[in-house]
Amino acid sequence: MPRAGEDADMKNFDFRYVCTSIGNLAGMPVRLYKNGRQAFYYSVAKLPKDPLCAYERDILGITGNVGYFVTNHFNYYGIVNSGEYKIVIGPTRQTENSAQELKELAFRAGVEPDDTEMFVAAMKTIIRMPLESVMQMMCMINYILNDEKTGLEDVILYEPDNVKFKELMTNERSAAMQEFAEGGENVHNTLEPEKTVMSFISQGQTEKFKEWVKNVMPTVNGGKLAREQLRHLKNTLIVTATLAARAAIRGGMDTNDALSLSDRYIQKCELMTDPMMITTMQYRMIADYCERVEKIRQGSNPSKLVIAVTNYIQHHLSEPITTERIAEHLFMGRTRLSANFKAQSGMTLSEFVQRQKLDEGKRLLRFTDKSAAAIAAYLGYSSPAHFTTVFKKYFGCTPAGYREKHGR
Repeated sequence: MPRAGEDADMKNFDFRYVCTSIGNLAGMPVRLYKNGRQAFYYSVAKLPKDPLCAYERDILGITGNVGYFVTNHFNYYGIVNSGEYKIVIGPTRQTENSAQELKELAFRAGVEPDDTEMFVAAMKTIIRMPLESVMQMMCMINYILNDEKTGLEDVILYEPDNVKFKELMTNERSAAMQEFAEGGENVHNTLEPEKTVMSFISQGQTEKFKEWVKNVMPTVNGGKLAREQLRHLKNTLIVTATLAARAAIRGGMDTNDALSLSDRYIQKCELMTDPMMITTMQYRMIADYCERVEKIRQGSNPSKLVIAVTNYIQHHLSEPITTERIAEHLFMGRTRLSANFKAQSGMTLSEFVQRQKLDEGKRLLRFTDKSAAAIAAYLGYSSPAHFTTVFKKYFGCTPAGYREKHGR
């Protein structure tokens, strides 16, 4: 049996055979890195490009013997390090990705527009698996390579944004989110803060929530939800996720989207062993719901029709969106839809679709390094020139000019 310190044995160890066997058994892509460079790749799914490209730097930065990485869409990768070698499997997740999520992943990974549909179809063939099962597999591989017996309780979640959230949570008042009722009187005072947070979610008020956490949030006593501290924190997050999903639904978020997001945060929480990470993830979850509802709501009191149309657009950002397709989805006539939407929103449906796509374009220009041409293709524009023309018409500057002024 090879060990990390036994160079002769490791040279004779057939890593490629092991990786191929893992890929066949798990039904997901496997890579072998040596000294930080990919030495081997194997996948049953015929992907035109490896989705790991979108997160390679973060994943290569994980140095523990065994660990995992979770993306913003809750896809996860399992990692084992052994000396100069690194094995990475994934992505997978327990529930199926939506087509729009996979198109966004294709965009982030640099998949050519003509290959996007092939990429989406291939991703759907990857075996879905609970994170617990992936990590049990990685623990077994770790034992084979490093002669180290590990279990799920030994795996600490790797969060690339953890430093940012720790900084946010060091504020004395925001630390109240993780306080417990330990001894003394068990007086609950969570109702008003809870109403405030749920109002932020249902109204899509992301900045107001962040400001409230920073400057206003009171010390709360939520009672004891478990005897053991870690379990108490997890139970608190589960309750918060349940309430947040309901608030988001009231705010107009698609019911399945809201509940699925809650499920994913809960699944992720159950694997965590660091109290600070659970607390910071609770903050992230609430902000995530706020941001998603904010995208859907137009104005302070949007109509049901405007909310329904916005939900449709958010699910089809990478596609050409026509009035006919929206009308068919909402079981309405084209003329009636156009007239009602204009009366309720103050703009035509085509203008509204354009603004939604352009707002996403602004976000991508600001927070990613993707070219304007790649963003134009991802958002379904006929050409980069068309995207630039429309962008300048609405915002008074070219995409390049906007990125130069607002990019990170």
